[in-house]
Amino acid sequence: MTIWKSAKFSAVTLAAIGLAILSPPSSAQVPLKILGFDDMSCQAWTASKDDTDQRAIYLSWMRGLLTGHNYARPSQQVSTISSGTIDQYVSRYCREHPQGRFDDAAFRLSDQFSGRNSAITK
Repeated sequence: MTIWKSAKFSAVTLAAIGLAILSPPSSAQVPLKILGFDDMSCQAWTASKDDTDQRAIYLSWMRGLLTGHNYARPSQQVSTISSGTIDQYVSRYCREHPQGRFDDAAFRLSDQFSGRNSAITK
């Protein structure tokens, strides 16, 4: 009897193949889906400095992101934080990373203010 005809081998092989196909990919393989703005660049953030309405929309979105962080990680919640603190943090981040994205600044902010102090893996 060849190995291919062995019922035991076939069942184990089929089970392994089935698990491989049906298993969800690891989190390292799944890209983070950012539901945000068409332009999330630091240039867009910096340009909104004198547009109070646009800046308020960006800040509101970031507060939602931080709330989402709290929902996803109840044991590592972002403490109470003012919109002014968020504005200053993101502005500083964008000065230091002019080619960066302000959503990355918001993620770093959640790291710092939640006590995690480790980067969020995307």
